[in-house]
Amino acid sequence: MISFKNHMKTTVLMAALMALFMLVGSQWGQQGLIFAFIFGGLMNIIAFFFSDSMAIAAMQGRQVDESTAPELVGMVRRLAHNADLPMPRVYICPHDAPNAFATGRSPRKAAVAVTQGLLRLMNEREIEGVVAHELAHIKNRDTLISCIAATMAGVLAFLAQNFFWFGGGRREGGHPLLAILTVILAAVGAAVIRAMISRTREFAADEVGAKIVGSPDGLISALGKLDGYSRRIPLVQPNPAQNSLFIVEPFAGGAATLVNLFASHPPVEKRIAALRELR
Repeated sequence: MISFKNHMKTTVLMAALMALFMLVGSQWGQQGLIFAFIFGGLMNIIAFFFSDSMAIAAMQGRQVDESTAPELVGMVRRLAHNADLPMPRVYICPHDAPNAFATGRSPRKAAVAVTQGLLRLMNEREIEGVVAHELAHIKNRDTLISCIAATMAGVLAFLAQNFFWFGGGRREGGHPLLAILTVILAAVGAAVIRAMISRTREFAADEVGAKIVGSPDGLISALGKLDGYSRRIPLVQPNPAQNSLFIVEPFAGGAATLVNLFASHPPVEKRIAALRELR
């Protein structure tokens, strides 16, 4: 049932983001509309097949195995067995901010990535809770939805931020201000879609992750620490649209961008309260 619902979410998401691309393209007339249709379709295909590789590359993830990270890989293998999942690829990202994410279009193509900061600042029980949460996203097939949303929202935000480079409002008879507003609103709409989907799936992943481990305590402790650290240690990553992939909202530091204005995660205190009810 969860798999069916998430497949439906993916379909709706693709359609909604495709519609936003078409809306932007319409500002350049019929030719722009055709280009947007082709470009939007191409982006959906790229997001479906390559968004996991792009997310890992953006975070400079290094794949590890039993010989290079035996404790981490062994933990992932054990928890994946508990969740009745194929063994995902495991990556470590060279970032001080503690965080983690899962990606991949299906359980057989999935990957789990953690930062060096997570491994350094969390104890074994807390890391176990975080990994189980990410495996829950894989089990619930959230990862494809997240990757598509992050890719498409990032492209629309890029277009909004660089609109004049693309000759904004060149449709004959079109009002330049209306064209600018259309592109910006499309980017905002994509960010809202991404944030809404991300928020709803986090509670489900917390619950399933706790069941995979057999207790919510490790994840409760990890979320408390992650919330505190994420407010102080910036996560250096080039695409804020990918914030929805992580277990907690990353602190990017510096000036906020358009997509940073929309929280992709529910408040940590609400997530912890929901987990405590599982005890």
